[in-house]
Amino acid sequence: MLNIGLLILRIVLGVIFLGHGSQKLFGLFGGSGLKGTTQWIGSMGLRPAWFWGGIASLSEFVGGLLLVLGFLSPLGSLGIIASMLVAIIQVHFPHGFWNTKGGIEFPLTNIAAALALAFTGPGAYSLDAALGITLPEPAFLIVGLVAVILGIALSQVTRARVPGA
Repeated sequence: MLNIGLLILRIVLGVIFLGHGSQKLFGLFGGSGLKGTTQWIGSMGLRPAWFWGGIASLSEFVGGLLLVLGFLSPLGSLGIIASMLVAIIQVHFPHGFWNTKGGIEFPLTNIAAALALAFTGPGAYSLDAALGITLPEPAFLIVGLVAVILGIALSQVTRARVPGA
């Protein structure tokens, strides 16, 4: 039953982020595409906007794809965690906790799900299991989380002050 639970969690979270990443990269599902994403990222002061827009888009799209496939765990989770932490810092934190006010509730839930998958692994119904792939644990996860934190710090250090924000 555990492996079925992991499969359901991976597929639901992965498909959500495949969709979000597709909006940002390709303009699918009512999204703005990479050009619009880059402009939006730039409007928040993240510099260079083209770099951070690409990173955000790829983190969500590739992270979602890796989760759906259960491949190279925990890389997909790390991409989603990074994207959602930046979303909380840049957009949601000033609005409090509840999603109804634009708060951190939804991105925090996504982080918790992605982190749970990072700690448990993708389960038996995954490409990792089928191909016998295991990345060194816990070192790979720890190094990955440190890289996420450093990347977020870099995004904030290079951030320009936006008038009126």
